[in-house]
Amino acid sequence: MENGKLKIMKRTILSIALALMSLTLFAANTTFLPITVMVENLTEPFPAGAKALMESKLTQVLTKNGIAGLDYQGQFALTVVAVPIDKDIIAGPPAKIAEKMELNLYVVDLYNRTIFSSTAINVRGLGETETKSYVDAIRRMPVQSKALSQFIEEGKAKIIDYYDAKAPTIIKKAQALCQQKEFGEALHLLTMIPEECKYYDEALREGVKVYQAYVDNLCNINMAAARQAWAAEQNSQGARKAGEYLAQILPDAACYGEAMELYKEIKSKVLDDWKFEMKIYQDGVDIEKERIKAMRDIGVAWGEHQPKQTYQLDFLPAFRR
Repeated sequence: MENGKLKIMKRTILSIALALMSLTLFAANTTFLPITVMVENLTEPFPAGAKALMESKLTQVLTKNGIAGLDYQGQFALTVVAVPIDKDIIAGPPAKIAEKMELNLYVVDLYNRTIFSSTAINVRGLGETETKSYVDAIRRMPVQSKALSQFIEEGKAKIIDYYDAKAPTIIKKAQALCQQKEFGEALHLLTMIPEECKYYDEALREGVKVYQAYVDNLCNINMAAARQAWAAEQNSQGARKAGEYLAQILPDAACYGEAMELYKEIKSKVLDDWKFEMKIYQDGVDIEKERIKAMRDIGVAWGEHQPKQTYQLDFLPAFRR
């Protein structure tokens, strides 16, 4: 019986691994890259409304060049330094301010204070106030051009090079974190490795193992809590409390069979007073795809809940101008 269960688990892990290698998680022609849009007040403070607009523009630069990045701060960033070039007052009425700026874009490694690629764009803005002129200049910033494509491709290549060099160490760290039951951080590290990295398949296979360990650990925790709740009150109240824990157990968890036994025991005693059913996979649902999504969601959730770090960008050339 145990050998049969082991064979099923091995087949499940293999099927997930094969699906991970072939399944595209993003839209066609879009590549995931662990890069964040980062807009800070550098040499020229961004006025109210301009920061959000600039963040939107930089996000468009990524998406127009086939990149889906992170919504939270990570190691790699697309950032900008705005440098005013000149400013003129145009007589009115109403008088207007014409402003010319140089927008210096960088793909950087924040941890190591390294520039991966850079480019500059000149923009002009016109407005009745300096803020409106500033915002108008940013609004006129192009998000697609040959120069921008080359800039993004160069930054992307450097990030891939980084992972080609560091992935073996990252995978070993993820394995150690899994042993420590730090599943969120382990999955975060593994799912950040881009598809173009030569260690991508290895990282995904390791991710499958970490995810299974996460599911099994979650099952054990919730089984223990469900048993305790039911042992304390073998009535409809105890059944309700136990059900809250059983509801968190996934069908592919190692202890799912034990959970089903407890479910049947409770059901036989409380009968129709307990409106609860164990979680199952619905027919027609792509199970492998759902598991892959769950893996990435766990990794992303871990990243999103990390304290935001403050990075000094004084290593950028335009910052010192």
